[in-house]
Amino acid sequence: MDLSLSKNVVPWDHGFRGTSRSSNSSWTAKQDKQFEVALATYDKDTPDRWQNVARAVGGKSAEEVKRHYELLIRDVNDIESGRYPQPRYRNTN
Repeated sequence: MDLSLSKNVVPWDHGFRGTSRSSNSSWTAKQDKQFEVALATYDKDTPDRWQNVARAVGGKSAEEVKRHYELLIRDVNDIESGRYPQPRYRNTN
């Protein structure tokens, strides 16, 4: 799955907390949401992508947001490969 644009991905609303996430630095729910929006705004072709994402998130360096993205990709790949069960989404109806 290519998440480079991330426009259709809402990574933190699914409640999945893989082992890779637990090894990451502490992120608030607000920062996670800002991260989602920034990924959709600054795609892989954006110059200085990680600096822009870090600025949008606030309180995180470019290296931290890039690592957060790498862990997201790893989690998604683990879920898709069947290593972890599909998360159960809440029905909002």
